[in-house]
Amino acid sequence: MDSPDRTPSLPVIAVTMGDPAGVGPEICASALTSTEVLAVCRPVLIGDIPRMIHAARLMGVTQPIREVQHPSETVGHDNALHVIQVGELPADLPFGEVSPVAGHAAYTYIERAARYATDHDVAAIATAPLNKAALHAGGHVFPGHTELLAHLTGAPEVSMMLSTPTLNVIHVTTHIGLVDAVHRIDPPLVQRTISRGIDALERAGIARPKVGVCGINPHAGEDGLFGYGEEAEKIQPAIDELLALGHDVHGPLPADTAFFLATRGDFDLIVAMYHDQGHGPVKVLGIDDGVNITVGLPVIRTSVDHGTAFDIAGTGTVTTASMAEALRQAATLAERTPGSA
Repeated sequence: MDSPDRTPSLPVIAVTMGDPAGVGPEICASALTSTEVLAVCRPVLIGDIPRMIHAARLMGVTQPIREVQHPSETVGHDNALHVIQVGELPADLPFGEVSPVAGHAAYTYIERAARYATDHDVAAIATAPLNKAALHAGGHVFPGHTELLAHLTGAPEVSMMLSTPTLNVIHVTTHIGLVDAVHRIDPPLVQRTISRGIDALERAGIARPKVGVCGINPHAGEDGLFGYGEEAEKIQPAIDELLALGHDVHGPLPADTAFFLATRGDFDLIVAMYHDQGHGPVKVLGIDDGVNITVGLPVIRTSVDHGTAFDIAGTGTVTTASMAEALRQAATLAERTPGSA
C-alpha cells in the first residue's frame, strides 16, 4: 500500500500526548499512524519519544518514529510518526498511577501546542486525556483542558461541546458543583453559550442549526411546580433574544425529552445546563466515537471524549476511535476556518 502523501495542502494538527501515565501515548501511536488520519491532516505529536516508542510496541505500530523540531517539518511522503520532544520523562515512570511528574509533563505539552496554534504554526490542536489529580499535583491547578487552554490562549470565556455521530451537546457550565452551576447560570451566559454552539455548527457546515435548550429542573420546572422559577428567570430570556435574532431555538425543554428528540434527529444541538446533564447521555450513546470541542478559543481544539483510563494504561488494549475522530474533526474545522495554518 502506498504511503499517504503529506502535502503542504493538508492542515497541520498539533497533538498533545496527554498524561504519559495514561492511555494517551497508546491512542496517539495508533491514531496518528492510521491511513485514515494521514489522508486528512499532517499530525505532529508533542510529547516524549521514548514513551511513544514503548506505546507503539504495545499497540503493534511498526511505522518509524521521527523527531522533528518544528511542525513545518512534517511535509513529506512517509507514514512516520513525527514527534516534537518536550522535556524528558523518567524511563521508569509507571503507567496507571497519579504522578506529579506526569501531570507537569502533560501541562508542558499543552503549553507548547497552544503556542504553536496562537503563532499559526499549526491549524488546530487535538489533545489526548490528562489526569486532573496529576495536573494539580504537578503544580497546575486548572479544572481541566478547557479552562487550561482558555488561560493559555487568553480566551475570556469558552464552552465545552461534545460531538458524536448522532448528537451534539454544548454546556452552559462544566467543572463546578451543581449548586454553584445553578447560581452561575443567567440569561447572558445562556445566550452566549448557545450563540457559540450555533457558530461552531455553522462553521462545520450546518446551515441554521436547530437547537434544543434543556431546563434546569425536572420537567423544565413544569410552570413553577419544580424549583424556584429558574427556567423563566435564567433561560427563557436568552431564548427570546435568540429567536428575535432569527435563530431556530426551542425550550426550555425537559432534559430527558430534549435528548430523545435529538437522537431522533429533531435537533442539531442540545444545550445542557450543567456537566452531568450533557455528559451522561453522550457517553451512553457513543463514548468511543465522541469528541470534545472547545468552543470560543482563538484556536481550534478537539479532544477525545474519555479519560486517562489508568486501569488499562500500558496494556495495549485501549480503543483509539475517539482520537482518530478528534483528528478528523480538527482537520475538517481547520479547512472551514479562514486564517488557519
